[in-house]
Amino acid sequence: MCFSPEADLIGGAVVGVFGVDAVRHVHRRPGALALACLPLILGSHQIVEAFVWWSLEGDLPRAVGRVAMWCYLLVAFVLLPVFVPLAVASPERTTWRRRVMAGFAVLGAGVAITLLHAMLEGPVTVKLRPYHLAYGLKLHGGFVIVVLYVLAVCGALLVSSERHVVAFGVVNAAAIGIIAWLVVDGFASVWCGWAAVTSGAIAAHLRFAKPHRSS
Repeated sequence: MCFSPEADLIGGAVVGVFGVDAVRHVHRRPGALALACLPLILGSHQIVEAFVWWSLEGDLPRAVGRVAMWCYLLVAFVLLPVFVPLAVASPERTTWRRRVMAGFAVLGAGVAITLLHAMLEGPVTVKLRPYHLAYGLKLHGGFVIVVLYVLAVCGALLVSSERHVVAFGVVNAAAIGIIAWLVVDGFASVWCGWAAVTSGAIAAHLRFAKPHRSS
């Protein structure tokens, strides 16, 4: 995320609270457990990145930072593009929406496999920037992969019949262009951090929204 390891740590803890609240209210949405866990995953994700920061700043051993970096990227590049579409599809009652979301999950799986392959081939790097971390890996057609990643993740959210979930997708989709323009080399760090913060919409959805009827 932006700014500092402390920002990651505090932000992750706050988002984690959202996640706990979402899980507590999961009974309001049958099949929504995976969706409720999304803020917990994103909050933990930001806390992990704090360890990457501290390692680069010399406050933790390099080996600890490498492990944290790999954990962070495995969640960002491999887990999220598959998990998010499936989590959104799980409580969805409208058949055609579920089918579209399943298609986004398949797309996300293809992106995840491509990114995992690039990570295993290496090299995987991370550099300290003034207000973010810059992750890097050798990836052919990187721009196309990023577009497909965003389509898989945000597309499923935008197709949802629940307005809070759609709001989560709209805000993140709109933020992508701004973040990419401001910090090209810090996209993975900044966007995942922003997604974590905005995941409060998921908690609000599970706490307040009324069940949607199929149409």
